Amino acid sequence: MTKRILNVVTNVSHYEDPSEPTGLWLSELTHAYHVFAEAGYEQTIVSPQGGLSPLEPRSLKFPNYDKSAKAWHADAQKMDLLANTTAPADIDSADFDAIYFTGGHAVMFDFPDSEGLQRISREIFERGGVVSSVCHGYAGLLNTTLSDGSLLVAGRKLTGFSWTEEVVARVDKLVPYNVEEEMKKRGARYEKGLIPFASYVVVDGRLVTGQNPGSAKATAKKVVEVLGV
Repeated sequence: MTKRILNVVTNVSHYEDPSEPTGLWLSELTHAYHVFAEAGYEQTIVSPQGGLSPLEPRSLKFPNYDKSAKAWHADAQKMDLLANTTAPADIDSADFDAIYFTGGHAVMFDFPDSEGLQRISREIFERGGVVSSVCHGYAGLLNTTLSDGSLLVAGRKLTGFSWTEEVVARVDKLVPYNVEEEMKKRGARYEKGLIPFASYVVVDGRLVTGQNPGSAKATAKKVVEVLGV
């Protein structure tokens, strides 16, 4: 039976300072989307509000703007998918085997408190599916609780964009909070690679997480691997 993946993207276009643009880090979607497509999976794109998902300008510049991102950006049909994303209320979690949270700093603003995304993640996870994220996408897992009231991330190993990487990227003064620290406060067993921005993936059962933009492809491959078991 064909596996089905729900890709999650942001609706936010700027930091708290309106003059500082942000949005979806395009390659974090395209790299994973390609891996899932090659595996023959059906894919849907959802966002907290539905509708347009703006792109992070820095993800459209060298060296982040790679072949995969350029091909998507040049494809009108693919861009239309980001212009008309589905809203959580229109998603039946039973239709999906896994959820994959993309990143970009924008997600720090609209992922954590989306009750719709929390519902979908909880239901997929408790049904035996995979919950996954890459980079800042793990902000979408901060407040997700299971049916017993416990946090999904509590006691589980995971990774995501580190505070060190925020500092190196010179956005530590722009972000609304330290997501690595917030994860640790929630009892997550946070891990990170030795080298900033190098691909690093953590698998804890059906929770699959990647640390940074360079981890998207490897994260998706692990999701495929876990779903194939």
